[in-house]
Parts: sequence; structure tokens; C-alpha cells
Amino acid sequence: MDLKKYSYKSDCRHFVGTVPCKPHKQFNYHCNDCPMYDKTDGIILIIKLGAIGDVIRTTPLLHKLKKEYPTKRIWWLTYSPDIVPSLVDKIFHYDLESLEIIKSTDYDLAINLDKDLHAGALIKILNAKEKLGFTVKDGVPAPIKEASIPKFITGLFDDANKENTKSYLEEMFEICNWKFEGEEYILDCDETIKWDLMNNSKKVIGLNTGCGARWVTRLWNDNNWIELIEKLQANGYYPLLLGGKQEDEKNKYFAEKTGAYYPGYFSLSLFISLMNQCDVIVSAVTMGMHIAIALKKQLVLMNNIFNPKEFELYGRGEIVQPTAECMCFFRPNCINKEYFCMDFISVDAIYNAIIRSIK
Repeated sequence: MDLKKYSYKSDCRHFVGTVPCKPHKQFNYHCNDCPMYDKTDGIILIIKLGAIGDVIRTTPLLHKLKKEYPTKRIWWLTYSPDIVPSLVDKIFHYDLESLEIIKSTDYDLAINLDKDLHAGALIKILNAKEKLGFTVKDGVPAPIKEASIPKFITGLFDDANKENTKSYLEEMFEICNWKFEGEEYILDCDETIKWDLMNNSKKVIGLNTGCGARWVTRLWNDNNWIELIEKLQANGYYPLLLGGKQEDEKNKYFAEKTGAYYPGYFSLSLFISLMNQCDVIVSAVTMGMHIAIALKKQLVLMNNIFNPKEFELYGRGEIVQPTAECMCFFRPNCINKEYFCMDFISVDAIYNAIIRSIK
């Protein structure tokens, strides 16, 4: 064997180590004369475990990381690896095997954006030249640096959260010592998937009817959804019912009552592709909201229990809130015995916001 011919460069972005790299498999290139050699000189780790929506809304950081650290590999540790963009060099699902790899690697920069004990404990023991975000101290979550303190405080006190005028993205960028400058979400979407939508040629209004089993304070009344569907149909629009397994029975009921199209629930990649068919999307604060933003769709967002300043819609669509005060800030269940604030988001308010978004 000619060892010079088979010399390898483990600092190449394409290098895997366990199997041949893509340039070799596709073009039979070898490291000593490969035109696709992409030299790297370190690794950046992002720890963002969280829900799918939280992972999606962390992706704008990748724009800045790629710009500031073009020669670094980017790794990401998460519970939701399927949603992390493919431009990330290595994507790790949070499990024992991944943690062994994560802990045994040295980093130029490690960023933890989860205020959780396990995520904070992990970044605390990592060997990194610089650490940002949140760690643990004396057995409880703690900010690593001063830049993380404002975001830490808004998570501790409701009144501080209500006073906050910065979006989540502004806060996240500030934790990393940067200024948010409109960097967009990044989301992989398979645009080769074809959807019939029953040969529709009208404007498609995606109606994301759920909000998750936990946050029932965000639910809009079924009768309102039905009335909205019928109003859209009467005015020449095409309502498309969206949701996951939890919304399946609800959406079947809406489809039966109104004739609105409901194709069913799908895998995450297919759900993203289906949402991409919409001209406008109506949603509560859910994973679907973040997918709509990432797909650069016009969004009509129903919000009642969160600070509206938190959301960055990039000038696409608008936020509609109840006309009666919500007493259940950041609560999964309503504590107000006098009224349910979501009942004070009218069908006309949502319909008119849809029309404004289309125009």
C-alpha cells in the first residue's frame, strides 16, 4: 500500500473518519490532491435541546457564526436533530453515545442557550476556550457572563418579562455579544414534493388549529375556526387545515362540517413541505408558527399569554391579541373564572388580518 497516496487530512470539513468522505465517493478524489479540500481549525458547539420551535428560532445564529468563524466546524446538540439545518457540520441527538463524543472534544466556543440543569451541567465540564449562555452554579441554573443576565432575569420574574421590549432573537444575539440585524431563520424544506391540493388555484390560507396538549390557554374556540373557514370559502379563499396527531380528530371534524381540505398529519419534513404551499398561515404560538416564519410566509399570529415583543415576524403578517386583558401570563391553564381571554379574539379580527397580509 502506498501510504503517501492514501494520506488523509482530518482537518477537512468533509472528513468523517469512519467511512469515505463525499468527495471521494462521488469523484474518487484523494486528500493529497482534492480540489474540494476545506480546511478547518476548530469546533463551535451549540447546545439547544428544547422543543422544535425553540430549535428553529435559534438558527439565525448560524448566519453570524458562519460569517465570524468561517473556518470552524459547527456542531449542534439537541433533542430534535431532524429540524437542525443541514449546513451544520455535525448534528447530535441528546443521548449517551452523543454525550460521550461531546464531552471528549475540545471547542473554540461553546454556547448553551437552555436554562436547564442538564444542559448547564454539560457546558460546565466541557473544555472550551470560551463559553456563552447558561451553566449551573451551586446546583441551580446560572448565567455564564454578564451578557446573559437580562435573559436570565426575564425567565425568573413575570413583571420583568412583561417589561421587556426586546425580541427573543435580540436577546439571544446579545448573549453571544452580537447585535441582531434581521438574520432570518434557516430551515431545510424539500421543494420537490408535489401536493395536489385538489387542483386549487385560489390563495391558500393555512389554518394551524392546535397549540399542543399542555398550553390549553392558547386554544381558540372550535366554533370560531368553523366560522373563519366558512368566511374564507365564501370570499374565494382556500382554507387548508394543518396540525399534528393531537389535532387530527379536531381537523377531521372541521373538514366534515365545512368541506375544508384536510390531508391528514405527516412526518415533520412533509409537514414543512405542506406549510410551504400556503400563502398565509394562521397559528397560535406553536411549532407551526416558527415553521411559518422560517418559510417566510405571511403569518397571522394569535397571542394571549406571551409578551408580543418576544416575536420577530420580519415584517410578514401581524399579531392579533384578545381585546380583553389576559390574566394567565405564561400559564398553561386559565385561572380567570370570569372569562376566557381567547374568546375575545374575534373571527373578523383574524379574517381582516389575513386580508391585510395578502395585500
